[in-house]
Amino acid sequence: MEMVMPLALLEKYIGKPVSVLLKDGRTMDGDLAGYDEYLNMVLHRAEEKQGENIKIIGDVILRGNNVISISPIISREG
Repeated sequence: MEMVMPLALLEKYIGKPVSVLLKDGRTMDGDLAGYDEYLNMVLHRAEEKQGENIKIIGDVILRGNNVISISPIISREG
């Protein structure tokens, strides 16, 4: 089985919607615009979700040490 490195996997999701779970329990959904070797990320059209609350953020920079997981969003509602 071939090992996949995290940065190589993220490269596949540039320009695509992702969901990022943060240490404080919030989730940020948006289009992955970029990242660096520390997993700092830029999301476009980001929405912050905490429980039932959704807040439109727009463009956001997420610091990599606050990230727990990154998942692709298969389909995005309108």
